[in-house]
Amino acid sequence: MSLGRTTRGIAAAVAALALGLASSAPARAADIKIGAMVPTSGSEAPYGIDMLNAIRMAADQINAKGGVLGDKISIIPGDDACDPQAAVNAASKLVSQGVTGVVGGYCSGATLPTLKIYGDAHVPFVITASNSTALIGANPGNAFMINSTGYDQVKTAVDLFKAKGVKTIAIINEGDAYSADLAKLTRAAWEKMGDKVVDYEVVSKGEQDFSAVVTKIRAAKPDAVFWTAYYADGALLLKQLRQGGYTGMIALGDGSNSPKLFQLAGPAANGVYCFSNPTANFLPSAKLFTEQYVKQFHQQPGPYSTLSYDGMMLMAHAIQVAGGPDKAKIVAALKATKDFKGVAGPISFTPQNTLARSNFVVLLGEGGKWTLYTGPGAPKAP
Repeated sequence: MSLGRTTRGIAAAVAALALGLASSAPARAADIKIGAMVPTSGSEAPYGIDMLNAIRMAADQINAKGGVLGDKISIIPGDDACDPQAAVNAASKLVSQGVTGVVGGYCSGATLPTLKIYGDAHVPFVITASNSTALIGANPGNAFMINSTGYDQVKTAVDLFKAKGVKTIAIINEGDAYSADLAKLTRAAWEKMGDKVVDYEVVSKGEQDFSAVVTKIRAAKPDAVFWTAYYADGALLLKQLRQGGYTGMIALGDGSNSPKLFQLAGPAANGVYCFSNPTANFLPSAKLFTEQYVKQFHQQPGPYSTLSYDGMMLMAHAIQVAGGPDKAKIVAALKATKDFKGVAGPISFTPQNTLARSNFVVLLGEGGKWTLYTGPGAPKAP
């Protein structure tokens, strides 16, 4: 796809959302309130703030074109702090503020308990980053995941390990909904093929001393170590593994796909693989998006910026299709979505309201930054 056609495509998508200006539907006095549930405090705040920026940018662009059906979109932030109780409080507050829909969701463990709250209030929820398979069964029907699930990530991981000749692995997680789910799914898939998980560790979030884990891993001698949790703790583990003498392959789950990993881990992050949704810097279709993001926020977009932008655009599109802020009609419109053109790729849903394709890529740490890995075991371009 040429960049010229891509630029025109994004502009056309934004303009299409404003077609309601010509609608005969009566204008409503109040703005359409959309909640943005993301962590803006705590260790995962850099992700959450980036997601909130992208959601606001999408809303600003829609409003600049006249809004949706003549109404402006108003973004109401809800800080879940990547913590279940904080998320419950944030979700309850958003519902009490009368939001028409919610976009966001980063930490799966924080997103999980909010599903019932939004479900009971019949609030449509576009989940832009959280991808634990635990969310699927807990979904009351009004939540829609536009990031690929843990099942897709496990397949990506296993394909890479096999292509690299890995026979034995060690898996380390933090016991939360996201990292434990990814760890368990990986162990099951690996052992089903007759290969061995020689060490399986659950560590505490915020752990500073991984010496005991490093000792066990060196004794077990796995061909690869798979860290399934987030970058802040993962960076310390990387440093201590390399300092402790482990020289094998290291792979990280998508919760570690942050440039900050290199700031924290230093040279230890070079040569490390990471499974990731397609980020803006590796998407030709995100050139205009990136330029707009940098202009508005004076920094590069983060790993979940494109998905968050797409989530807001999708929510606005569903409101337009529904003919207004009727929640049940918006949910129906989301469920009927077919190949919605997002910056991060087309969006359609399975009957379980999950993304109907895998969007995972493999990144490789080189020269203090992430690069797109295209070698043996890398997913084929869609």
